[in-house]
Amino acid sequence: MKNYRNVTEDIFWIGASDTRLSRFENIFPIPRGVSYNSYAVIDEKICLFDTADVSVADQYIENLQALLGDRTPDYQVILHMEPDHCSQIARVAGMYPDMTLVGSAQAFKFLHQFFPELDDMKKQIVKEGDSLSTGHHEFSFVAAPMVHWPEVLFAYDKESGALFSADAFGTFGAIETGLFADEYDFEKEFLDDARRYYANIVGKFGGQVQLVLKKAAGLDIKYICPLHGPVWRKDISWFIDKYQKWSSYEAETDDILLVYGSLYGHTASAARKVAEEIAATGARVSVYDVSGTHLSVLIGEAWRCRRIVIISPTYNGGIYIPVRDLIEDMAALGLKNRKFFLGQNGTWAPMSGKLMAEKLTALAGCTVSDNILTITSALHDEDEAAVKAFAAEVAGA
Repeated sequence: MKNYRNVTEDIFWIGASDTRLSRFENIFPIPRGVSYNSYAVIDEKICLFDTADVSVADQYIENLQALLGDRTPDYQVILHMEPDHCSQIARVAGMYPDMTLVGSAQAFKFLHQFFPELDDMKKQIVKEGDSLSTGHHEFSFVAAPMVHWPEVLFAYDKESGALFSADAFGTFGAIETGLFADEYDFEKEFLDDARRYYANIVGKFGGQVQLVLKKAAGLDIKYICPLHGPVWRKDISWFIDKYQKWSSYEAETDDILLVYGSLYGHTASAARKVAEEIAATGARVSVYDVSGTHLSVLIGEAWRCRRIVIISPTYNGGIYIPVRDLIEDMAALGLKNRKFFLGQNGTWAPMSGKLMAEKLTALAGCTVSDNILTITSALHDEDEAAVKAFAAEVAGA
């Protein structure tokens, strides 16, 4: 049964979605699943772009065979050698041993590491500015190193205006009722997952993304064909603008993110009071318990919000462990240009605020308020003035 889909008249999506996998890269929760996109161009010569993850291998191969029938592909282009996209290269090569593998020099180094049995396959090394013609289509290659692996290439087809963008412009979430982003309420159904995907997978490499966006600005892009998530054919500039903001570490909104950790509920009570006072000013604030929220969600929210409030107990003379992990993840992913406001709780020696400030001031372009809200054991009536003043500072920043 036909289970591939047209991108254009002769460009086809032959990927598959996995809604059974619980964690992407065995780290990030994906309650709505994820798609693994592969594409085929049926021209005078047939060209395949990437493969799919082992978890959807049978569906991918079924789609490939249903589309090609008894035809043989001439090229297998490798834009990205990460296993969720390259796992089926050896299987496809076994089915079509006469096709030529096309990729960057670094991609072929990785190919040998994953599949040394393919060393004798025909190979064509391409680099920035090189092109590959299939007849009506001519694909120009754009180097995209560290977006988010060093071997990555984009491919742009002038004929259709399609940009095959590897992991860039991808998102978590299965493709189920439609192939194209405009067939969904993308902002409602996919934007949070797209941001979470970007921030956690690509976020560290904002500088490299900026360089690629400058290259893409000179292309007449009519389709974006990523390796995860829907294909774009409308409102492309809207989504590119999101990438522009995310990769330049510019907050997407003026909202406030409030994250707290709490052992027994006392710090939680204080955090909720702070959030209530902030909301009373008319500012928008989102509140998360760090112990009950996956770090990837909090990282996505940190990319979205300009102001971040973190309230932590003092734990073993240090920062509460889940809060510490969040701050270290922010640092590892290179978060920049945010305003931080800190609160602390401690029964005999509250010091988590000072320790958090030391870590956060090291983040480029970030400021940390000197006014650390301090709670001793539990929130009391005499803390009301301090809480109101702290909330007012956050809201007015």
